[in-house]
Amino acid sequence: GFARTGKLFAMQHYEVKPDLMTMAKSLAGGFPLSGVVGRAEVMDAPAPGGLGGTYAGNPLAVAAAHAVLDVIAEEQLCQRAEQLGSHLQEVLNQARATCPAIVDVRGRGSMVAVEFNDPQTGEPSPEFTRLVQQKAQENGLLLLSCGVYGNVIRFLYPLTIPDAQFSKALDILARILKS
Repeated sequence: GFARTGKLFAMQHYEVKPDLMTMAKSLAGGFPLSGVVGRAEVMDAPAPGGLGGTYAGNPLAVAAAHAVLDVIAEEQLCQRAEQLGSHLQEVLNQARATCPAIVDVRGRGSMVAVEFNDPQTGEPSPEFTRLVQQKAQENGLLLLSCGVYGNVIRFLYPLTIPDAQFSKALDILARILKS
């Protein structure tokens, strides 16, 4: 997602100079819009009309995309992504002391995940992951699992989440992982 890693695009964290980039979904805040951007020599190569698609060019969606980019800039959401993600990773790393099932906490900015394995066998533990999800849901917190084995929880909160709501979610998460 835009700004989620602390930069507008995740590739900006690395020494990557892409020929092409595609974007959609969060570009227009849920309105149907996609985009392709790239180096001039690549973008200029197709014949006129050669670039396009069903999610390109709708005026309302383009206006929504402009509004999204304005909000990202005005509310400094790249910086906010860094702050929220840092706080989340701090809570997850502190939980490692009392939750031996946590084997990895990873992420950049607010694109964060926590991985759970069985402490006895070292094998991925989708069962523990489902238990964390269940306990979280009972406390009003929705968590999504992912990964090949279903033993990873990824965090996808909006960067505009109110501070009080984010703190409450972290408190619920910390309490569940401690128990």
